[in-house]
Amino acid sequence: MNISQLENKSRDELVELAKEMGISSYANLKKQDIVMRLLQAHTEQQGNIFCSGILEIMGDGYGFLRQGSLLPSSADIYVSQSQIHRFSLRNGDMVVGQGRTPKNSEKYYSLLRIEAVNEINPELAKKRPHFTSLTPTFPDKLVNLETSANDLSTRLLNLVAPIGRGQRGLIVSPPKAGKTLLLKSIANAVTTNYNDIHLMVCLIGERPEEVTDMKRSVKGEVISATFDEPVENHTRVAELALERAKRVVESGRDVFILLDGITRLTRAYNLAMPSSGRTLSGGVDPAAIYPPKRFFGAARNM
Repeated sequence: MNISQLENKSRDELVELAKEMGISSYANLKKQDIVMRLLQAHTEQQGNIFCSGILEIMGDGYGFLRQGSLLPSSADIYVSQSQIHRFSLRNGDMVVGQGRTPKNSEKYYSLLRIEAVNEINPELAKKRPHFTSLTPTFPDKLVNLETSANDLSTRLLNLVAPIGRGQRGLIVSPPKAGKTLLLKSIANAVTTNYNDIHLMVCLIGERPEEVTDMKRSVKGEVISATFDEPVENHTRVAELALERAKRVVESGRDVFILLDGITRLTRAYNLAMPSSGRTLSGGVDPAAIYPPKRFFGAARNM
Protein backbone atom coordinates (compact mmCIF):
# COMPACT_ATOMS: atom_id res chain seq x y z
CA MET A 1 0.00 0.00 0.00
CA ASN A 2 1.35 3.42 -0.99
CA ILE A 3 -0.04 6.92 -1.33
CA SER A 4 -0.43 6.69 -5.13
CA GLN A 5 -2.71 3.66 -4.88
CA LEU A 6 -4.81 5.33 -2.18
CA GLU A 7 -5.14 8.66 -4.00
CA ASN A 8 -6.52 6.87 -7.08
CA LYS A 9 -9.42 5.49 -5.03
CA SER A 10 -12.67 7.37 -4.38
CA ARG A 11 -13.60 8.49 -0.88
CA ASP A 12 -16.19 5.70 -0.60
CA GLU A 13 -13.54 3.10 -1.46
CA LEU A 14 -11.22 4.60 1.15
CA VAL A 15 -13.99 4.46 3.76
CA GLU A 16 -14.56 0.75 3.02
CA LEU A 17 -10.82 0.13 3.33
CA ALA A 18 -10.77 2.01 6.64
CA LYS A 19 -13.58 -0.24 7.94
CA GLU A 20 -11.63 -3.36 6.94
CA MET A 21 -8.52 -2.11 8.76
CA GLY A 22 -10.48 -1.26 11.91
CA ILE A 23 -10.05 2.51 11.69
CA SER A 24 -12.71 4.54 13.51
CA SER A 25 -13.74 8.23 13.55
CA TYR A 26 -13.37 8.78 9.81
CA ALA A 27 -16.89 10.03 9.00
CA ASN A 28 -16.05 13.76 9.00
CA LEU A 29 -12.52 13.47 7.63
CA LYS A 30 -11.44 14.79 4.24
CA LYS A 31 -10.20 12.31 1.65
CA GLN A 32 -6.55 13.31 2.22
CA ASP A 33 -6.90 12.82 5.98
CA ILE A 34 -8.34 9.33 5.45
CA VAL A 35 -5.35 8.52 3.21
CA MET A 36 -2.97 9.56 6.01
CA ARG A 37 -4.88 7.46 8.57
CA LEU A 38 -4.70 4.43 6.27
CA LEU A 39 -0.96 4.89 5.79
CA GLN A 40 -0.52 5.14 9.55
CA ALA A 41 -2.52 1.95 10.18
CA HIS A 42 -0.63 0.07 7.44
CA THR A 43 2.73 1.17 8.89
CA GLU A 44 1.80 0.11 12.43
CA GLN A 45 0.53 -3.28 11.22
CA GLN A 46 3.97 -3.93 9.71
CA GLY A 47 5.58 -3.32 13.10
CA ASN A 48 7.12 0.04 12.21
CA ILE A 49 6.54 3.48 13.69
CA PHE A 50 4.47 6.06 11.79
CA CYS A 51 6.52 9.27 11.54
CA SER A 52 5.57 12.74 10.36
CA GLY A 53 6.91 16.25 10.79
CA ILE A 54 8.27 19.41 9.18
CA LEU A 55 11.75 18.92 7.75
CA GLU A 56 14.58 21.19 8.88
CA ILE A 57 17.84 20.57 7.01
CA MET A 58 21.01 21.20 8.99
CA GLY A 59 24.27 22.63 7.71
CA ASP A 60 25.88 19.19 7.29
CA GLY A 61 23.17 17.98 4.89
CA TYR A 62 21.12 15.73 7.19
CA GLY A 63 17.84 16.86 8.71
CA PHE A 64 15.20 16.40 11.38
CA LEU A 65 11.42 16.18 11.26
CA ARG A 66 10.31 18.81 13.77
CA GLN A 67 7.14 18.33 15.78
CA GLY A 68 4.54 20.75 17.16
CA SER A 69 6.11 24.18 17.54
CA LEU A 70 8.94 23.35 15.04
CA LEU A 71 11.61 23.76 17.75
CA PRO A 72 14.24 21.05 18.43
CA SER A 73 13.08 18.36 20.86
CA SER A 74 13.73 14.74 21.82
CA ALA A 75 10.70 13.69 19.71
CA ASP A 76 12.37 14.75 16.44
CA ILE A 77 13.02 12.15 13.72
CA TYR A 78 16.41 11.94 12.03
CA VAL A 79 16.46 12.06 8.20
CA SER A 80 19.65 10.95 6.46
CA GLN A 81 21.48 12.98 3.84
CA SER A 82 20.93 10.24 1.22
CA GLN A 83 17.13 10.39 1.67
CA ILE A 84 17.16 14.19 1.35
CA HIS A 85 19.13 13.99 -1.92
CA ARG A 86 17.15 11.06 -3.34
CA PHE A 87 13.76 12.77 -3.00
CA SER A 88 15.03 16.37 -3.44
CA LEU A 89 13.64 17.33 -0.05
CA ARG A 90 13.68 20.98 1.01
CA ASN A 91 13.38 22.96 4.22
CA GLY A 92 9.76 23.05 5.38
CA ASP A 93 8.58 19.86 3.64
CA MET A 94 5.90 17.90 5.49
CA VAL A 95 7.30 14.36 5.38
CA VAL A 96 5.33 11.23 6.29
CA GLY A 97 6.91 7.80 6.50
CA GLN A 98 8.00 4.75 8.48
CA GLY A 99 10.58 4.99 11.23
CA ARG A 100 12.42 2.92 13.82
CA THR A 101 13.43 3.35 17.44
CA PRO A 102 16.95 4.54 18.37
CA LYS A 103 19.71 1.94 18.51
CA ASN A 104 22.44 1.71 21.18
CA SER A 105 24.12 5.15 21.15
CA GLU A 106 21.53 6.94 18.97
CA LYS A 107 19.47 9.77 20.46
CA TYR A 108 16.68 10.14 17.90
CA TYR A 109 14.17 8.03 16.01
CA SER A 110 15.23 7.47 12.38
CA LEU A 111 13.21 7.63 9.17
CA LEU A 112 13.35 4.36 7.21
CA ARG A 113 10.94 4.94 4.34
CA ILE A 114 9.21 8.04 2.97
CA GLU A 115 5.53 7.54 2.12
CA ALA A 116 4.47 11.11 1.25
CA VAL A 117 5.90 14.61 0.88
CA ASN A 118 3.42 17.46 1.40
CA GLU A 119 0.61 14.88 1.06
CA ILE A 120 1.66 13.82 -2.44
CA ASN A 121 3.72 10.97 -3.89
CA PRO A 122 7.46 11.44 -3.11
CA GLU A 123 8.33 10.73 -6.76
CA LEU A 124 6.01 13.54 -7.90
CA ALA A 125 7.42 15.87 -5.25
CA LYS A 126 10.84 15.56 -6.89
CA LYS A 127 9.49 17.29 -10.02
CA ARG A 128 7.88 20.33 -8.33
CA PRO A 129 9.13 23.82 -9.24
CA HIS A 130 11.06 26.14 -6.93
CA PHE A 131 9.15 28.99 -5.30
CA THR A 132 11.48 31.62 -6.77
CA SER A 133 10.85 30.33 -10.31
CA LEU A 134 7.07 30.87 -10.07
CA THR A 135 5.67 34.03 -11.71
CA PRO A 136 3.95 36.50 -9.33
CA THR A 137 0.89 38.36 -10.65
CA PHE A 138 -1.65 40.81 -9.24
CA PRO A 139 -4.41 39.28 -7.05
CA ASP A 140 -7.48 38.51 -9.17
CA LYS A 141 -9.59 36.27 -6.92
CA LEU A 142 -11.44 37.47 -3.81
CA VAL A 143 -11.22 35.62 -0.49
CA ASN A 144 -14.76 35.85 0.90
CA LEU A 145 -14.65 36.30 4.68
CA GLU A 146 -18.40 36.34 5.37
CA THR A 147 -19.74 33.37 7.32
CA SER A 148 -22.85 34.47 9.22
CA ALA A 149 -25.08 37.51 9.61
CA ASN A 150 -23.93 37.96 13.22
CA ASP A 151 -20.22 38.42 12.45
CA LEU A 152 -19.97 42.04 11.37
CA SER A 153 -16.17 42.34 11.53
CA THR A 154 -15.51 40.06 8.56
CA ARG A 155 -18.46 41.60 6.67
CA LEU A 156 -16.88 45.06 7.11
CA LEU A 157 -13.52 43.69 5.97
CA ASN A 158 -15.15 42.47 2.76
CA LEU A 159 -16.63 45.93 2.16
CA VAL A 160 -13.82 48.24 3.29
CA ALA A 161 -10.63 46.21 2.79
CA PRO A 162 -11.32 43.13 0.62
CA ILE A 163 -8.57 40.50 0.56
CA GLY A 164 -7.51 38.73 -2.63
CA ARG A 165 -5.47 35.58 -3.10
CA GLY A 166 -1.84 36.69 -3.12
CA GLN A 167 -2.45 39.96 -1.32
CA ARG A 168 -0.60 41.38 1.68
CA GLY A 169 -2.30 43.20 4.53
CA LEU A 170 -1.38 44.79 7.86
CA ILE A 171 -3.60 45.31 10.90
CA VAL A 172 -2.36 48.45 12.70
CA SER A 173 -3.87 48.56 16.16
CA PRO A 174 -3.12 49.67 19.74
CA PRO A 175 -2.89 46.98 22.46
CA LYS A 176 -6.13 45.39 23.74
CA ALA A 177 -8.13 46.61 20.73
CA GLY A 178 -9.28 43.11 19.72
CA LYS A 179 -6.93 42.32 16.82
CA THR A 180 -6.45 38.72 18.03
CA LEU A 181 -10.23 38.21 17.96
CA LEU A 182 -10.28 39.63 14.44
CA LEU A 183 -7.52 37.23 13.38
CA LYS A 184 -9.54 34.31 14.77
CA SER A 185 -12.62 35.48 12.86
CA ILE A 186 -10.60 35.70 9.63
CA ALA A 187 -9.07 32.26 10.22
CA ASN A 188 -12.44 30.61 10.86
CA ALA A 189 -13.94 32.34 7.81
CA VAL A 190 -11.18 30.95 5.58
CA THR A 191 -11.53 27.39 6.88
CA THR A 192 -15.35 27.55 6.67
CA ASN A 193 -15.58 28.94 3.13
CA TYR A 194 -12.62 27.23 1.43
CA ASN A 195 -11.42 23.64 1.47
CA ASP A 196 -8.61 24.32 -1.01
CA ILE A 197 -6.76 26.90 1.15
CA HIS A 198 -4.15 25.72 3.65
CA LEU A 199 -4.41 27.97 6.72
CA MET A 200 -1.32 28.75 8.81
CA VAL A 201 -1.34 30.87 11.97
CA CYS A 202 2.13 31.97 13.12
CA LEU A 203 2.23 33.37 16.67
CA ILE A 204 5.46 35.11 17.70
CA GLY A 205 5.97 36.35 21.26
CA GLU A 206 2.44 35.57 22.40
CA ARG A 207 1.41 34.32 25.84
CA PRO A 208 1.15 30.50 26.17
CA GLU A 209 -2.57 30.68 27.03
CA GLU A 210 -3.25 32.69 23.86
CA VAL A 211 -1.48 30.01 21.82
CA THR A 212 -3.67 27.33 23.41
CA ASP A 213 -6.80 29.39 22.75
CA MET A 214 -5.85 29.84 19.09
CA LYS A 215 -5.21 26.10 18.64
CA ARG A 216 -8.61 25.30 20.12
CA SER A 217 -10.44 27.97 18.11
CA VAL A 218 -8.94 27.49 14.65
CA LYS A 219 -9.00 24.48 12.31
CA GLY A 220 -5.60 25.11 10.81
CA GLU A 221 -1.87 24.77 11.35
CA VAL A 222 -0.83 26.86 14.38
CA ILE A 223 2.91 27.50 14.77
CA SER A 224 4.14 29.40 17.79
CA ALA A 225 7.07 30.67 19.85
CA THR A 226 5.91 32.19 23.15
CA PHE A 227 7.28 35.35 24.77
CA ASP A 228 9.23 33.42 27.43
CA GLU A 229 11.42 31.70 24.82
CA PRO A 230 14.74 33.06 23.49
CA VAL A 231 14.57 35.44 20.53
CA GLU A 232 16.52 32.87 18.49
CA ASN A 233 13.49 30.57 18.78
CA HIS A 234 11.22 33.36 17.52
CA THR A 235 13.28 33.91 14.38
CA ARG A 236 13.82 30.19 13.80
CA VAL A 237 10.11 29.36 14.00
CA ALA A 238 9.16 32.24 11.69
CA GLU A 239 11.71 31.20 9.05
CA LEU A 240 10.69 27.53 9.13
CA ALA A 241 7.00 28.51 8.95
CA LEU A 242 7.74 30.60 5.86
CA GLU A 243 9.62 27.70 4.25
CA ARG A 244 6.69 25.41 5.08
CA ALA A 245 4.29 27.80 3.31
CA LYS A 246 6.56 27.95 0.23
CA ARG A 247 6.66 24.14 -0.01
CA VAL A 248 2.85 23.95 0.08
CA VAL A 249 2.65 26.55 -2.72
CA GLU A 250 5.20 24.58 -4.78
CA SER A 251 2.87 21.57 -4.45
CA GLY A 252 0.08 23.54 -6.15
CA ARG A 253 -2.03 24.61 -3.17
CA ASP A 254 -3.00 28.04 -1.83
CA VAL A 255 -1.75 29.17 1.59
CA PHE A 256 -3.25 31.79 3.90
CA ILE A 257 -0.82 32.99 6.62
CA LEU A 258 -1.85 34.99 9.67
CA LEU A 259 1.20 36.37 11.54
CA ASP A 260 0.85 37.85 15.02
CA GLY A 261 2.81 39.94 15.05
CA ILE A 262 5.35 41.45 12.68
CA THR A 263 6.46 44.08 15.23
CA ARG A 264 7.54 41.42 17.74
CA LEU A 265 9.26 39.51 14.95
CA THR A 266 11.26 42.63 14.00
CA ARG A 267 12.26 43.14 17.63
CA ALA A 268 13.41 39.51 17.81
CA TYR A 269 15.60 39.92 14.71
CA ASN A 270 16.94 43.19 16.14
CA LEU A 271 18.18 41.32 19.21
CA ALA A 272 19.24 38.09 17.49
CA MET A 273 21.22 39.48 14.55
CA PRO A 274 24.77 40.84 14.87
CA SER A 275 24.93 44.62 14.81
CA SER A 276 25.64 46.31 11.48
CA GLY A 277 26.96 49.44 13.19
CA ARG A 278 24.00 51.58 12.14
CA THR A 279 20.89 52.40 14.13
CA LEU A 280 17.52 53.79 13.07
CA SER A 281 15.10 55.69 15.30
CA GLY A 282 13.90 53.55 18.18
CA GLY A 283 17.17 51.62 18.36
CA VAL A 284 16.35 49.33 15.42
CA ASP A 285 19.23 48.01 13.33
CA PRO A 286 18.53 48.42 9.57
CA ALA A 287 19.63 44.81 8.99
CA ALA A 288 16.86 43.57 11.33
CA ILE A 289 14.13 44.99 9.07
CA TYR A 290 14.98 42.87 6.01
CA PRO A 291 13.89 39.38 7.31
CA PRO A 292 10.37 40.55 8.33
CA LYS A 293 10.08 42.33 4.96
CA ARG A 294 11.03 39.06 3.25
CA PHE A 295 8.32 37.25 5.25
CA PHE A 296 5.74 39.91 4.37
CA GLY A 297 6.82 40.06 0.73
CA ALA A 298 6.51 36.29 0.24
CA ALA A 299 2.74 36.73 -0.24
CA ARG A 300 2.01 36.66 -3.96
CA ASN A 301 -0.44 35.33 -6.53
CA MET A 302 1.20 32.59 -8.60
